[in-house]
Amino acid sequence: MLASGDPFWFGAGASLAERLDPDEWIAHPAPSTFSLAASSLGWSLEKTSCFGLHAAPFERLLPALSDGARAICLMRDGPAVVALAGWLSERGFGASTLHVMEALGGARERIRSACAESFSLANIATPVAAAIEFVGRSGLARASGLPDECFSHDGQITKRPVRALTLSALAPRPGELLWDIGAGSGSISIEWCLSGGRAVAIETRMDRAATIQANAREFGVDHLLHVVDGPAPAAFANLPEPNAAFIGGGADEVLLTALWERLPVGARIVANAVTLETEALLTLWHGRKGGELLRIELSVAAPLGSMRGWRPARPVTQWSVTR
Repeated sequence: MLASGDPFWFGAGASLAERLDPDEWIAHPAPSTFSLAASSLGWSLEKTSCFGLHAAPFERLLPALSDGARAICLMRDGPAVVALAGWLSERGFGASTLHVMEALGGARERIRSACAESFSLANIATPVAAAIEFVGRSGLARASGLPDECFSHDGQITKRPVRALTLSALAPRPGELLWDIGAGSGSISIEWCLSGGRAVAIETRMDRAATIQANAREFGVDHLLHVVDGPAPAAFANLPEPNAAFIGGGADEVLLTALWERLPVGARIVANAVTLETEALLTLWHGRKGGELLRIELSVAAPLGSMRGWRPARPVTQWSVTR
């Protein structure tokens, strides 16, 4: 098979190696489009985000969107580059510069630059890459606890401060798998995936399952988040073992027992409760299994007549434990 550039960086090499025995293939890598682009522009490649957008949505760029940041994207064709310029403009990054890099390293090599919001380059040849210098408003925060308004939801969402504490307790690590049980809007799963992990969101209501999928696409993590439409613990049957599990509400004895028996040793469990009955259950399990029991009581400043006062939110009891 002949494939240009480095076959193991957004190339065909990894797919072939997964399907062939080690003695059935040999690779002869050449400079990748990323290295050719960085060399042409004088960019430090280790400080540049790299993406393969041949068949992936532009939302994959969201984690990299930040004023002053840089990215190199492998594109499908010329119309895709034009669409990318429009997408950047819609996201508030219309002042960004796109360096359109055609046939790098070959006799047809051509590099042209244009502003995203006034992009008018035509006759863009393939193979093509787009190197972007982002100029615009701030992108996604890297810390846990994105604003609630970033997510579509029907009110069933782990609120921002509690979500930040929950993700801290879940302790996401790159490549790890989360089970998000009773996922609601999927906010916990999505922030887990933004930290470099993968997630399975289990949700019984079809409308909420659809919302989770829409939110995942909006954040560019739909390839990392799998939605299971069904009840727990029955939904556990065919799922791969997770590194962590989160129960956002509705925990009962049957669910906790099934989850404990299903998880591997070393897996992390975090469960939140807002009702007295579920709080009593988590207190009981804390006595049985140990871990940490945390009560979260938050208040926000709100109008009180002509002045302001503290408006308390419902307290949340959180149990976290390692299996």
